[in-house]
Amino acid sequence: MTVRLTTRCLTTVASIALFCCLGVAQETARSGTVSVSSIVEALEKTQTGVRPQVSYQVIREYRLFGANDSSANSEVVAEVDFRPPANKDYRIEKSSGSARGWQVVRRVLDHEVEATSEVNRARSAVNRDNYDFNYIGEGILDGQPCYVLGVKPNRKEKDLISGNVWVDKHSFFLRQIEGELAKTPSWWLRKVRVKLTFAELNGTWLQTSMEAVADVRMVGPQTLTSRILDYRGADEVASTRTSMRSVDRKQ
Repeated sequence: MTVRLTTRCLTTVASIALFCCLGVAQETARSGTVSVSSIVEALEKTQTGVRPQVSYQVIREYRLFGANDSSANSEVVAEVDFRPPANKDYRIEKSSGSARGWQVVRRVLDHEVEATSEVNRARSAVNRDNYDFNYIGEGILDGQPCYVLGVKPNRKEKDLISGNVWVDKHSFFLRQIEGELAKTPSWWLRKVRVKLTFAELNGTWLQTSMEAVADVRMVGPQTLTSRILDYRGADEVASTRTSMRSVDRKQ
């Protein structure tokens, strides 16, 4: 089965993609079988060799938590549409709780739309143009064996992350990236730590969940999470829109 890869590896908080290395060619994984350079090269190929060829739509739920809140003080549901080769837009379906959550999600999605351009994708991609890599070890993520690599951005930008990546040991797809943004998007944020998880949904490899914890000046820690509620392929999206137009005409 062909898997289409769509990783806007990471938007400020919901879309940050990364990869890099400057001297990784001589480094060898401690497993003694696969070098770091080989892992990185394979990972780069999975990202550049497979692009979404069809439209799709995801419904995401965002939740914003305050410093000491056990339950979300804001919830937002958004519809995000992708059309190849690189067009993305969104619509807020509903929002409840604090207006701040709606504002934060709008900024995140605006950034994600901007990041879809070829230039912005290149500057945030997980590759040797943007990162240095080092081998950490192996681990299991969601039942799948992975190589764990440390990543260090070679410049300070808000779409790059200093931390660890989990690379699927068999497919070499990026399964997770976790760490701290190389540069915070705002003076109000002392630091931002993110965790982005990826998986296959109906033949498309994309970000399925996100957690971002920001240390906000004079406010304290704030946590934003997202998860996919629904995925719709091109045929289903077209069918849904046709039904909606039919209902509108009757009304």
